[in-house]
Amino acid sequence: MKKTSKRHLPGIALKASSLAALALCAACTMIPHYDRPDGSVAGTYPTAGDAAKAMGNSTSGIPAASDIGWRNFFTDPRLQKLIELSLKNNRDLRAAAFQVDELRGQYQIQRAALMPEIDLQGTGTRQSVPPALSQSGTRYGSVYQVNFTESQWELDFWGRIRSLSQAALQTYFATAEARKATEILLVSQVADQYLTLLAYDDELKVTNDTLATATESYRLAKLQFDVGTGSELDLRQAEGVVETAKANLQTQVRLRQQAINNLVLLVGEPLPDDLPAGTTLGEQKLMTDIPAGLPSDLLTRRPDIMEAEAKLKSANANIGAARAAFFPKVTLTSNAGTISPTLGSLFKAGSGQWAFTPSISLPIFDGGANIAGLAVVNADKKIAVAQYEKAVQSAFTEVANGLAGRGTYDAQIEAQTRFTATTQRRLDLSNLRYKSGVDSYLNVLTAQNDLYQAQLSLITAQLARQTNLVDLYEALGGGWIEHTGDTPRPSDVEYSIEPAAPAAPASATTAG
Repeated sequence: MKKTSKRHLPGIALKASSLAALALCAACTMIPHYDRPDGSVAGTYPTAGDAAKAMGNSTSGIPAASDIGWRNFFTDPRLQKLIELSLKNNRDLRAAAFQVDELRGQYQIQRAALMPEIDLQGTGTRQSVPPALSQSGTRYGSVYQVNFTESQWELDFWGRIRSLSQAALQTYFATAEARKATEILLVSQVADQYLTLLAYDDELKVTNDTLATATESYRLAKLQFDVGTGSELDLRQAEGVVETAKANLQTQVRLRQQAINNLVLLVGEPLPDDLPAGTTLGEQKLMTDIPAGLPSDLLTRRPDIMEAEAKLKSANANIGAARAAFFPKVTLTSNAGTISPTLGSLFKAGSGQWAFTPSISLPIFDGGANIAGLAVVNADKKIAVAQYEKAVQSAFTEVANGLAGRGTYDAQIEAQTRFTATTQRRLDLSNLRYKSGVDSYLNVLTAQNDLYQAQLSLITAQLARQTNLVDLYEALGGGWIEHTGDTPRPSDVEYSIEPAAPAAPASATTAG
């Protein structure tokens, strides 16, 4: 017994080692090792003005932008409601969500190719055979059969199907991150458009005030001209100021209405009449001391960068599929069931039948198609690398520009505010000198026009400061969560007012 058992051990060991080798081969792919490319950006952001101070100790203890909820960043109740409505109704965001569903389905289709496809088929045939060709002498015959059929199932020895499945998965992740980027961008677009609308409101107020003052000046100039104490030159100059203010008023009314139309498009529905009361442009209290962190932090904060990296990983996985195309393809086809000349005996003993057909195909000559296919996917990867690096560099530039603005706009507005006050004082003095007869009316009109332009410039600077903060918040990855402290939802989960249940399937935020 011992000799017999020893004689069988080598065969058993050989069989076991063959199965192990087969399993190991089936578990491998030809996907190249992935290394994240260098973003080719500096290790720190450049600073301008007071940006360095804003990035220093004043930001200690403040969460990163991606961890700040948009309701905490935007405190205007009216703006909060508009953002909420846009996240539910915006059509671009809906289309992005549908694209996520589409790519999820395509990934599941590609992954299903790893499993055999089994169908149940039942057929019944009644046929007539010439007596001369019938071995039994029976002219008529019947054949009934029921089969479980497995279509051609490719044994993925070289990982071709798994490479394609991995490429589809990364494409799905990229689409989910693109949807997340669309949502973050939408939040900032709604805020920017709302702030622009507030700026037009302020400009209209300034223009209306200027028009009222200019109209009164024109009335006095006309009265003096009518009684012979004023010149026509003064009259026409005063009239020109009035007409200029009227033209500016119509321009601002038009731009304001267009801003409302753009806001309606972003929100996805007409603006409700019961919106909460908002605050003016100058009363907006946006967070200013947001830590910028390091450029490397953008790799995990910015969904557009994560989207570009997922596309790169997908291109990398396609290389594995192209490499596997050079190796033999093994497929299995089989069926098993019952066959009988009568329907009643179809499932009786002795009616079983089966067929098993393995096949192997080895590419010998294809006119260079496989070589060209490998060259294509290698080029696609190089393109994806360049696009990833461009995404990192663009993100770095956006943040750097935002920090430069944060460090300079405050000082600009302070200077512009002082200049506006000085211009107002100059107008007051010009009026006094004109009424005292020691100065011409031209100086009054010049001071009045300078004050008007200074007030508009101040509003423009205030708008630029606010939108710069909004854009910096978005550039640093802010706008995904609603409240500070919320657990970020996966990238493929849509916004909901009520907290959503934790998602079971893996998503782009958990991709390795």
